[in-house]
Amino acid sequence: MGLEIRDVADSAADQDAWFRAVYTGFLTAEPPSEEQLAERRVHSDMSRAQGAFDGDRCVATFRSFDQELTVPGGGVVRADAVSGVTVTATHRRRGLLSRMMAADLAAAKERGDVVATLAAAEFRIYGRFGFGPAARSVEWRVEKPLAALDPRWTLPEAEGTVAFVDGAEARKEGPGLHERFRRTRAGAVDNVPMYWERLTGALRWGPDTWKEPFYVLFRDPAGQAQGIAIFEVQDAWRDAQPANVAKVRKLFAATPAAERALWRLLLSVDWVTEVRTGDEGDPDALLPLLLPNQRAATTISDADLLWVRPLDVPGMLTARRYSASGALVLDIRDPLGLSEGRYLLEASEAGASCVPTTRSADLTLDTGALSALYLGDASAARLTDAGLVDVHTDGAPARADALFRTGRRPWCPDVF
Repeated sequence: MGLEIRDVADSAADQDAWFRAVYTGFLTAEPPSEEQLAERRVHSDMSRAQGAFDGDRCVATFRSFDQELTVPGGGVVRADAVSGVTVTATHRRRGLLSRMMAADLAAAKERGDVVATLAAAEFRIYGRFGFGPAARSVEWRVEKPLAALDPRWTLPEAEGTVAFVDGAEARKEGPGLHERFRRTRAGAVDNVPMYWERLTGALRWGPDTWKEPFYVLFRDPAGQAQGIAIFEVQDAWRDAQPANVAKVRKLFAATPAAERALWRLLLSVDWVTEVRTGDEGDPDALLPLLLPNQRAATTISDADLLWVRPLDVPGMLTARRYSASGALVLDIRDPLGLSEGRYLLEASEAGASCVPTTRSADLTLDTGALSALYLGDASAARLTDAGLVDVHTDGAPARADALFRTGRRPWCPDVF
């Protein structure tokens, strides 16, 4: 029997085979139990899941679901979120991913999705499908004894309050808080339904043993939750002295006051000598600026995370706001032909328009380079110097940077 790619939404047996293939593809040692498989069928959106089958065995997986992506200015665009992409080692280089990706992206464009998104584990895979890295993640490490923070620091009452809460309170306040946060930061996405249940341990699956973390909420003077930090402490002693490491699982805030307060709280916990943010941290965090000695905060890792793929160029470019007024003609090259064309972008404080045009191009770039520019993180001048953008009009890269760059870098704190 040959290889067959098929939807798995209507077959429990196919879904179980799909979930097992995900574990094999990601090289997870312990496969899911029958109970865990049943949980996944209940809690996972498999309506757009595809699997490649060699007989009864699933050997490649692919899934997408509806998502909203925040763009500069606080608007959102409809996104086709790609997840669960694996190909078993025995069936590599047979075009399985290419076939599933092409079918999914064509369907997404037909639905009217503006972009496709994914959180990339490997860099080299997705460029050939028209994706480009659009937002990065950073892991910070702070050596607390070197930070030189005033140990007497307390939060002024006029700014709000910080308090430890339990998982139930985090689940109650979390969804509304995340909605407020994601509208403030380009690159953020909406939560899937089971997000807070998994984050707080109410829903558990996988081989990892659950360890209950600490939850800290920041509330503004009106009592509304505006920030949360979720962290665990790794117990350690050195020379009969506590040398604990606080590792952040999640920290995000809807206001600068909340972000400042949460970082200062984490850096004020007794017995903790080192704070690590985890590898999904904010590349533009206020953290180092809050330290009297900024060298106490070092970057352990800095990597691409959120990748974006244009499906509707006029739709994506008119959804965001721009830092200046101006016009650019962009000649977009698409390896799959889904969004190729020449477009006139005209931006002002009142908004933006983008239409197909026959005017001469100012810049020629592929969809991956457009994605890198889209949320404001990349520089058109730098991409030009790297040979990734062709310039046809003097000064066009500078004009592009004046339009596209943003005050704070984009960030997606959630892997999906």
